[in-house]
Amino acid sequence: MSVNADDVEEKLAAELRLTPMQARIFLLVVRHGKSSAGKIGRMLGVSDEEALEGAKSLVERGGFIEITNTEFESTHPRFAVVNMYRRMCMREGIPFKKNLMVDNISIVLEKPYDDARTK
Repeated sequence: MSVNADDVEEKLAAELRLTPMQARIFLLVVRHGKSSAGKIGRMLGVSDEEALEGAKSLVERGGFIEITNTEFESTHPRFAVVNMYRRMCMREGIPFKKNLMVDNISIVLEKPYDDARTK
């Protein structure tokens, strides 16, 4: 039931019902800090439009805050991951309760999140 840095993208997608692209965008912003759609697109090798669409979908899912129309930031992983899980449960009609996998994902992401914001 543990999560490591190598499989966190896969676990995010599975537990939070994210697309692979949403999981990659979420991880990029957690690891690099506030990012524009252009920066996300360049770093992931996708169009700015695809990056913007993915980032906006993460705002709707509770993982990002929208700084400007094209700039996004993640809230702290402990909050963002649980918030996305809670919203997924609401969308799918699943009772919201403690999920150890979700907790482990947020714990794995804490250090890269903090490191990116305390340079």
